[in-house]
Amino acid sequence: MTPLDELPRIGAPATGALRLAGYTRLDQLAGVPRASLAALHGVGPKALRTLDEALAEHGLRLG
Repeated sequence: MTPLDELPRIGAPATGALRLAGYTRLDQLAGVPRASLAALHGVGPKALRTLDEALAEHGLRLG
């Protein structure tokens, strides 16, 4: 289980894109529109699926 104060392992490009956008913790992504994250360069379908799964472990989800 990914802790809420960390990002899951989604690869360097996606992690870098999220950090540049100001997201450094999993809990910050709860409710964020999927389309907004998908628009970030480096965040693809696999990263979004991993983020969805990590959030679901805590009863949370993307917007």
